[in-house]
Amino acid sequence: MTEHKHHYSPPQWAFDFHGHVCPFMPLGYRMGMLALEKLGVAHEKDHTLHVACELGEGHPQTCLMDGIQIATGATFGKTLMEKAYWGKLAATFWYPGKTPVRFALRAPFLDQFGGFEFFAYRKKGIEPSQIPVEVTNQVVSWTLNQPDDAVYAISERPEFKYTPPKGSFAKFLCSTCGEYVFERYVRMKDGKPYCIPCSGYKG
Repeated sequence: MTEHKHHYSPPQWAFDFHGHVCPFMPLGYRMGMLALEKLGVAHEKDHTLHVACELGEGHPQTCLMDGIQIATGATFGKTLMEKAYWGKLAATFWYPGKTPVRFALRAPFLDQFGGFEFFAYRKKGIEPSQIPVEVTNQVVSWTLNQPDDAVYAISERPEFKYTPPKGSFAKFLCSTCGEYVFERYVRMKDGKPYCIPCSGYKG
């Protein structure tokens, strides 16, 4: 990796975790770091900060989400990140007692960004790890050298509501497969507990 100027450049381990070098993970990382700064909160150790991403699937920009998770500690594994499946390059960051804040990638930034050679390779179906390093480094360096306000549109979202689901350790043995299923996902048939796949119900 070449040296980058921005103080919110991801550490090398973030690229290792993500699996390849690309410009979208760093964009998510910077977004997450700026969101923590804006909310005045620290990297999430437990289960408080929540991120509502507006991305979907089937578009390569979802690498943003790995960057957000790395920066904030609001991970899928801790159920602190959800996807709206709107196909938008934006996310809202929620923390109790704070005004939720939304970050979106600006269209003029994306228009310039999309002109880099890196995207010509991606549009041909070439995976990021197979693109020449200098081509990737060119777009990553340019991205990290753009001013924050040129990259992100930031807005407060006082109307955004989120209620964390109540945690439970209660679980039941499925009457068919004998595997444990957590309480909220148990389906009862004829007074017996079943997991969703064995119950025959759709969800």
